[in-house]
Amino acid sequence: MKKQFNKLAEATAHALGTAWAFVIAVGTVLLWALSGPIFHFNDTWQLTINTGTTIITFLMVFLIQNTQNRDARATQLKLDELLRAIELARNSMVNLQDMTDQELDALEQEFRRLGRGNQDEPQPLTTPGARR
Repeated sequence: MKKQFNKLAEATAHALGTAWAFVIAVGTVLLWALSGPIFHFNDTWQLTINTGTTIITFLMVFLIQNTQNRDARATQLKLDELLRAIELARNSMVNLQDMTDQELDALEQEFRRLGRGNQDEPQPLTTPGARR
């Protein structure tokens, strides 16, 4: 079931991320708006667009999250492979996503210092097993 859902999510995300999907969505909203006078702008007319967009939004959240999870995982694996392949890279960077917020903050500050060229006061990386 997971494989079929992934295929469905990928195909749906690809299809709904096109200009045509946007044009169809805008057209639907325009048709709904133009039909207002026919239905005398009644509650059912308003409920139709509200319910439809709510259901679509609810379902799209899951499809988009699935697609983002897969993309993030693939990107993480690619970065891990690059870090593994570079001799001078720190091995601890491979599991960076497992660090605490405090460790990430410290690492970010270290990279900011390096970016400014302020290496007068190098501070050791706080992650265990760090290799420079």
